Amino acid sequence: MRAIFPLFLMLGACSDSSDVLEELPNSSIAGAPRDAMPETRLEAKIIRPVTIGEDGPRLDACGAMGQAARVGTRGLAIRAAPFADAQEVGRLAEGGRVHVCTRSLDQKWLGVVVLMPAPHDCGLSEPVERRQPYEGPCLSGWVSSASIRFVAY
Repeated sequence: MRAIFPLFLMLGACSDSSDVLEELPNSSIAGAPRDAMPETRLEAKIIRPVTIGEDGPRLDACGAMGQAARVGTRGLAIRAAPFADAQEVGRLAEGGRVHVCTRSLDQKWLGVVVLMPAPHDCGLSEPVERRQPYEGPCLSGWVSSASIRFVAY
């Protein structure tokens, strides 16, 4: 019986404190009605640059070549980060070729650099000394790994 009484006290205290917390005003806008409070969530755009040089200074800056496959008429979305909700930065048409430079940890996304027609060079024809974000002239971003067929390593 003695053990049950403290349990009721604790449950009663928890329900009372939640009522008090609900009534506490928001710090900088105390007294403002809930409808007048601004949205506090940040709507930041997530960007994760494509990394080149992951295979070391003796190998190419990007380790493989790929080609868009089964992407339909709208093409393959190229995103600013390896997430489906990330901002779209471009589209890759069926058969479009890319340098595959990196992968997401879950292997669902590939970090790519889109090949430009000749005579343009994306700056990936030689090895780089260390891992670094791609900052060259070509479009780079993240694509679904399910839509890329590897054509060369």
